Amino acid sequence: MRFLHIRSILAALLLSLALPLASHAQVGIGVAINVAPPEIPVYEQPPIPEDGYMWTPGFWHWGQDGYFWVPGTWVQPPAVGLLWTPGYWGWGEGAYAFHAGYWGEHVGFYGGVNYGFGYGGGGFEGGYWQGGHIFYNRSVMNVGEVHVTNVYNKTVIVNNTTRVSFNGGAGGVSARPTTTELAAAHERHVEPTAMQTQHVHAASTNHALLASVNHGAPAIAATAKPGVFAGKGVVSANHASPVAVHPETHTPAATHAAPAGAAMTHAPARPAAVSPGAARPESKAMTAHPEPVAPPHPAAVAPPHPPVQHAVPPKTQGPPEHEEKRD
Repeated sequence: MRFLHIRSILAALLLSLALPLASHAQVGIGVAINVAPPEIPVYEQPPIPEDGYMWTPGFWHWGQDGYFWVPGTWVQPPAVGLLWTPGYWGWGEGAYAFHAGYWGEHVGFYGGVNYGFGYGGGGFEGGYWQGGHIFYNRSVMNVGEVHVTNVYNKTVIVNNTTRVSFNGGAGGVSARPTTTELAAAHERHVEPTAMQTQHVHAASTNHALLASVNHGAPAIAATAKPGVFAGKGVVSANHASPVAVHPETHTPAATHAAPAGAAMTHAPARPAAVSPGAARPESKAMTAHPEPVAPPHPAAVAPPHPPVQHAVPPKTQGPPEHEEKRD
């Protein structure tokens, strides 16, 4: 009995020693950083590869060589009816901790960060599910020349024009979860798909995506499909911005843990997302998330050029001004 007790203590000790190392190796999981991530780059959204894909915005992640950019990309949802809540960096207890993104029936809190292309800091204005199909708001979604069955247009005013990539602290976004976002945090969530996980891993091994190398303007800012970093559908950032110095890291306190349901891990001239550097006007015309209403008539031909956005739409909601359906 005594031998088993000693063995149990030894196993627990070894586990406690291994956790910080494993956490650091897994790109930010359970790691707090004492320097803010760079601002979100400005880039164009590549055309959707095919109907049924959902846009997941790019973001800064952390690896053994510092911050690196994970390109925005189109992905297939793990199930019908699920929407993507982006991950975000949050300040607390003297450090920045990353809260991982997740899939759910409703979009939850993502720090108020303006990721662009429908993610303006709260909710998602790029589309919605109805009858087992995704309806795309082509005012912010680049459907290109791909045959997309359901599209509509909806324009709103965007007030969140900052490109800051973190919540709280000095210079961070001051947004707090709404009642709806808090409710979404307690719903059933689905982790990132295998393709999304592989996409993050591929980004972590690409030297050109390090913030210390690209200075906030990655050459691979977005891709048409996860993990595909070359060829058609790959776009680069439009502007550069200063990058933070490589900081030391330490294990975060319990207060840094992601909110319920979010595990720790992991603009308008042409469609550009948020970017580091240049200032933006106080508001921009964008799209709002409509209530699920079936399109009343056939859709027109998709625009030849992708929609450009510097900021994501605000939390305003209302029925689409004009909906279309393309067969």
